[in-house]
Amino acid sequence: MKLPFCALAIVVSLYAVPGAAQQTPVHDEFFWLGEMNKATAVINTDEGLLDKSLAPDIAAGISKVIADGNQPGAKRPSSVITFEPLLIKAAGEDVTLLHAGRSSQDMHATYRSAILRDDLLNLADQLNQTSSTLVKLAEKHAGTVVPNYTNGVAAQPNTYGHYLLGHAAGLDRDAQRIREAYVRVDRSAMGTTVLNGTSWPLNRTRMADYLGFDAIVDNAYDASQISSMDEPVEAGAIVTSTALHTGNFIQDVMTQYAQSRPWILLQEGGGNTYVSSAMPQKRNPGLLNRTRSDASTAVSLAMGVVLQAHNITPGMSDPKEVKNNKAIINSGIKALKGWDTVLKSMVISPERALEELNSDWTASQELADVLMRKYKLPFRIGHHFASNIVDYAKQKDIKPLDFPYADAKRIYAETVEGTHHTGELPMSEQEFRATLDPLSIIKNRASVGGPQPAEMERMLKIANQKIADQDNWIKEKRAKINDSLAKLDKDFDKLLASAK
Repeated sequence: MKLPFCALAIVVSLYAVPGAAQQTPVHDEFFWLGEMNKATAVINTDEGLLDKSLAPDIAAGISKVIADGNQPGAKRPSSVITFEPLLIKAAGEDVTLLHAGRSSQDMHATYRSAILRDDLLNLADQLNQTSSTLVKLAEKHAGTVVPNYTNGVAAQPNTYGHYLLGHAAGLDRDAQRIREAYVRVDRSAMGTTVLNGTSWPLNRTRMADYLGFDAIVDNAYDASQISSMDEPVEAGAIVTSTALHTGNFIQDVMTQYAQSRPWILLQEGGGNTYVSSAMPQKRNPGLLNRTRSDASTAVSLAMGVVLQAHNITPGMSDPKEVKNNKAIINSGIKALKGWDTVLKSMVISPERALEELNSDWTASQELADVLMRKYKLPFRIGHHFASNIVDYAKQKDIKPLDFPYADAKRIYAETVEGTHHTGELPMSEQEFRATLDPLSIIKNRASVGGPQPAEMERMLKIANQKIADQDNWIKEKRAKINDSLAKLDKDFDKLLASAK
């Protein structure tokens, strides 16, 4: 039943508080159902779809339901069919006039997109924080020479900063994926009703503007039947990518713990490591284990929504559940937070890393490269020469910096015998030893994207700029949503005020 005027005046005085003065509520299903009802009341009144004489009572009812739901411990209905009875109780049956040209299908599709939009921004925020930590560490270790590995075996010398920037590039692609997906999520389904629109001339664009959307879903069938199923699957794919990047990094660090003298360790204590219950010498990397597990959980949840969307008819609810899809995003955020903590907890020993490089033949390819670049020896012949040196050195347990120059000359002569390139090793002893020096290898890299100082400086600058740009993008998107909702509050407050 409609509220009497005296009661209506009390409701308005209690609940018609300017939006800017209210405490920011949780942007859950209940919140967005309230915003959609507020926007519908304002737009349909302005455009003659709702009788202006009824609008104040309806607006007061909407305001009361929202205010009641915002009370501590109050129920916050998450569906149209459980929200509407509260509206009817607060404002009478006339409040159902709001349902001109809308249904639970388009309303639910809209709040799912709005919630996923917020969640993607939260994921983008954590991704940017982790990327920032990664790039700062890369800057700190721009000149720290370490071994890099392929197939689990030490392969070539590199700088740790260059290695970290490689991981940062992967995260930057994840940031790109979020921005691209956001465009597809940032569209309003309101006004499409079940699947083919309505005979009511709704202003869908104005509704989208009030709810902070950048556009509308153009095709009414697509809105709740196709697009609303695509969105969580695409978001899950992004989470999968961030989790895979997280797991790749963690596993690379984890292999160090199999060594008796690692060159990367976690700072002990503080939840980073723990002492084995049986073996007192062991310091187990608990933080690495937890982060790897979190990344695996994220992948598992993200794959779940794909299975839910598989082999069902369009529009079914299986992959649309807000709680489940929010869990996917939050699992990705949790894994990225763990990675951020790992980065801040690592202890890197440049001396031990260089010792490992000089104890193995990770610089041997440089022999073949220099012989080809400077002395025009075909690479495969130079490769055979370097490989023969390594075989001999490992048989005799000779380290690179100790390898006898005389033996190098002998092995070279044996390698080129019978080819068109017979003769003595063209390298002097000084050049031979410099070629095997990991530090000089890094310094002499000349190709774009390498670890040499000039390229590191260039790539660090770009990486930092990308992080700054992503931060600005996140702030702009959040500001747009907040500004749109503030405009809705202002216009709805005017409608409430007319009830007095």
